[in-house]
Amino acid sequence: MTRDATGAIKHILIVGGGTAGWLTACHLARKLSANAPNGIRVTLVESADIPTIGVGEGTVPAIRQSLHSLGISEAEFIRECDVSFKQSIKFVDWVNTPETPGESYYHHVFDYPENSLGDLTPYWLESQHGRVPYADAVSVQAHICDRGLGPKTISQSEYQGHTSYAYHLDAGKFAGLLARHAVDNLGVRHLLANVVDVRLAASGDIAAIVTDQYGELEADLFVDCTGFRSLLLGEALGVEFIDRKDILFADYALAAQVPYGEPDAPIPSYTIATAQENGWIWDIGLPGRRGSGYVYSSAHTDHERAESVFRQYLGAQGESAQVRRIPMKVGYRERFWRRNCVAIGLSQGFVEPLEATGILVYDATAQMLADTIPTEKSVMDIAARAFNRSVRYSWDRVIEFIKLHYCISRRSDTDFWLDNRSAESIPEALREKLALWRYQPPTQYDFPSRFEIFNLPNYQYVLYGMGFETALGETAARYPNRQMAHQQFERIKAYSRSLSQELPGHRALIEKIKQYGLQKI
Repeated sequence: MTRDATGAIKHILIVGGGTAGWLTACHLARKLSANAPNGIRVTLVESADIPTIGVGEGTVPAIRQSLHSLGISEAEFIRECDVSFKQSIKFVDWVNTPETPGESYYHHVFDYPENSLGDLTPYWLESQHGRVPYADAVSVQAHICDRGLGPKTISQSEYQGHTSYAYHLDAGKFAGLLARHAVDNLGVRHLLANVVDVRLAASGDIAAIVTDQYGELEADLFVDCTGFRSLLLGEALGVEFIDRKDILFADYALAAQVPYGEPDAPIPSYTIATAQENGWIWDIGLPGRRGSGYVYSSAHTDHERAESVFRQYLGAQGESAQVRRIPMKVGYRERFWRRNCVAIGLSQGFVEPLEATGILVYDATAQMLADTIPTEKSVMDIAARAFNRSVRYSWDRVIEFIKLHYCISRRSDTDFWLDNRSAESIPEALREKLALWRYQPPTQYDFPSRFEIFNLPNYQYVLYGMGFETALGETAARYPNRQMAHQQFERIKAYSRSLSQELPGHRALIEKIKQYGLQKI
């Protein structure tokens, strides 16, 4: 039977679970009223035999808005998903090759820089450069992180805090929570089955998937959440993968879960990203364990050396740790929506998890799909073209931002770092921005699209955390409010001291939330 190309969209079938699949199911079901009599039906089919990769355990603050809008209790989420708070990414040894490893670091915090007087960056460049780290000068959050404090108090409502925050989480437990919420509260139908074939209509659309348990499953729109394989968009519809390993060299990850040395060890409220000879190591603290991994370039080192570096980093816990090696396809699909199929998750694209890009992009594109899905099949191609333009723009900007961390580093200890600094490996748009920013600080006008995944504050924290030099020169005359800026820097310092007395320790905060819960907004 050939699927009609006209008529209302009444049924959406998501193929694949995991975080990407269940986030998509939740967003679509909530937006499209799947549990209402006149809503669009949403079904998710996943295999019980295929494990999810489940490596990404870090998020960014946008996830708070998503969880709140989906109606998920923050306290329940924290209890069920082994959650800790994340206020920053602490970049260790990215600037230079230090004589004493681990002492050179900067924070990319989640609070936006203080801007009640406008951008303080030019005044920091003039008077603070070289004496006060950028994040400490324009925000209180790096100070809070370094003191081991949480972002909120137990008396603050769900999703509210003194500082902006995201989460570290157990990816498998998170997918489970989303699945229960989608099925129990949002009306998503859940099927366990293996896909054995994809049947195409004469038009070239997907007519149905063929499963071992339910036979053929038809739908008006299919969402491909089948991981790197991209069973629907890639294999069935033939959409090519655009490899971006020419820009981002890291193509493998080693991952392990290790215990704390002490049961009540402090939990960092930030991800630690430590640069290594041919990549970097993430270190994420959850209440019950650490999750760590080494992201590296197989063109610059071999797997045996990479594992040796990783186990050395883990120390005593690394001697007996079970280490998984995960190949990474760095890049994205030529198109993300073709005919009646949309890809979300690894089937759409992937870059290394340096700034928690995975869940961030998948959550954003799932929301975009839910907000822009047409009601009529005949205009699906128009919606697809707009979706493809926006998502392609977002992926290109993500790749530029991740590349920024490498190409402005002064490390020169291995070919990996030297090759990352080579102009041939830097996207032209990023090269132009860096040339401009040598003489004037970046502004909001450098980020004109609403589809920017990373914006001005993100770039400022990385640029000036890594010691990027902007010579104001004659443009210094444009910034006459030096006295007011100095007073604002002092107020930030004072607020840091005050907030440090009010906020609880990170582990203590988590335990209190688990015991007492949080007030609903």
